[in-house]
Amino acid sequence: MKIKYTNLIAILLISPLAGCAIHQNVRPVERFEGKQICVIENTAVKFDFLATFKQSLERRGYTVKMLSATAALRECPVTVTYTANWRWDLAMYMAYAEIKVFNNGQPAGEAVYDSLRGGANMSKFIKGENKIAELVNQLFPG
Repeated sequence: MKIKYTNLIAILLISPLAGCAIHQNVRPVERFEGKQICVIENTAVKFDFLATFKQSLERRGYTVKMLSATAALRECPVTVTYTANWRWDLAMYMAYAEIKVFNNGQPAGEAVYDSLRGGANMSKFIKGENKIAELVNQLFPG
């Protein structure tokens, strides 16, 4: 009986962590002509996401042209949209980020970081700046 209770306790302790997944999926863009990327501003995103995103693109050799939130995806040959949000759980952390790249208005690449179901997973407490740079590096590999 003692072994059964030990197994039950172990299962009960581990079960809440089983759903504590953090997901990241990046579909890199293929090469495109030019080095200008137009970014459609998302004024709902805070915590210096945009500044860090622009710096990460510039470090990869791109020039960034900002477009208004109402701009069309076809306004530039390469256009990017983004969204991100933060959560509080003992500290502020970037819980979700999504970057979508369009080439002539057509989907060309995407990066998603999602720790919304991170629960007790301590890996969710990443530095937002580092994660944004990582996503940009994976999204624009060349």
